[in-house]
Amino acid sequence: MARRLAALLVLLLLAGCTGGGGPGAAPSADVQGDIVVASGRDVTGRNGIRQQLIDVWNRQQEKANTGYRARLVELPGSADEQRSQLLGALQSGSASYDVVNLDVTWVPEFAAAGLVRALPDDVLDSDVIESVAGTARWDGRVYAAPFNSDVGLLYYRRDHLRDGGVQRTDLSGGLDWRELEELVNTLDEHRPEGYEKGWTTQLAPYEGRTVNAVEAFASAVPDLALTDGDGRYRATVAQLTEGVAELRRRTQAPYLLQDAVHSDEAASMADFAEGRTTFLRHWPYAYGALHQSLTDEQLGVAPLPGRAVLGGQNLAVAEGSQRSAKAVELIKFLTGEDSERCLLDAGFAATRVSAYTDDSVRCTAAPGSPSPSGESADRIPRDAAGRPAHAARILLPALRRAVQRPRTALYGAFTQTFTARLGALFSDRPPGDAALAADLDEALRRALPD
Repeated sequence: MARRLAALLVLLLLAGCTGGGGPGAAPSADVQGDIVVASGRDVTGRNGIRQQLIDVWNRQQEKANTGYRARLVELPGSADEQRSQLLGALQSGSASYDVVNLDVTWVPEFAAAGLVRALPDDVLDSDVIESVAGTARWDGRVYAAPFNSDVGLLYYRRDHLRDGGVQRTDLSGGLDWRELEELVNTLDEHRPEGYEKGWTTQLAPYEGRTVNAVEAFASAVPDLALTDGDGRYRATVAQLTEGVAELRRRTQAPYLLQDAVHSDEAASMADFAEGRTTFLRHWPYAYGALHQSLTDEQLGVAPLPGRAVLGGQNLAVAEGSQRSAKAVELIKFLTGEDSERCLLDAGFAATRVSAYTDDSVRCTAAPGSPSPSGESADRIPRDAAGRPAHAARILLPALRRAVQRPRTALYGAFTQTFTARLGALFSDRPPGDAALAADLDEALRRALPD
């Protein structure tokens, strides 16, 4: 009896040591139940395409009587706020997240901190766009699967160009910043109705400013690498000076709507839709959103002049998940060919080449997906295969050419420093290019390891 009691006591002690539920406490076998997916807001609206795909997977699990189902939890706030929420939840073990939808810039940070698990290499097959696949790796391992991508595009008002006496109203073949400035100079002379300035973008002190600045820096210095493959800071003051000069050129008063300095994605899109500007730098989901109020005769889209930044979200498995094997199965479904075509049709940028080029790949998992505004009426111009009309010709090439933001496990420190220091450029008394570059260099050396 004493031996049995001692054995029972040992088992109870072991259970107490291993049952904390925090990171690293995952059992050896999956526990049936809800697979909780934590994500930011779905830009395709209420009951958007992400939820529809999860609903399809749940029906498959119910039919097979597996005992699993997935549940989507949308985190409130901006991307920066969502990152803080996820970091806090995973570090403390206070939330039972199994799958986390990470911004592409967060993958190194979450991987290096041991908050997400390495995934099987086959989640990145040859169909995934090469530039996009690079966002899912860190330190030689795969930590995420690309879910939906993003890249900067240039939207323009065809009606402004016509009313402003511009002969060239189809810019889909692309243009450079000098050509854009020449068009703005012409528009300034004729001033279409409602027109105030040439273009707008997202320059409020958040990630939007970082994105716009990285695009300007990468355009000015094509071989610029702010960090190396290990996340160490590697830029020079001379390179930063060229980048600052290009950002200043793009944001000077004769061309930029002044409100852009305080604008995020929603505000800049609204200003453009109201006709205050002719050009808008924005993400792919704006294509569908803008077509809810503008016709194809009014709205056009083109590659962004210069270099465009790669964005998007990747799915990762939380280290503390008790359903990690099933979570990987869910991720493979959500990032498969059929699902990626559904995401593209709904307004996201798909991560697979087949979604853009293979007409046999169709959205059968969630047919009838809503428009990016959440409305049922589909006003998006589409090609013969039902894709958004710009997808194969403009969006896919843009994704392939896009540049990444710095890859570092200290991305939070980088973007906060980058955004804050560049704010001086938009002050009442901005410093010169070289002075601002030197200040930025010093701050980034403190923020990032060398």
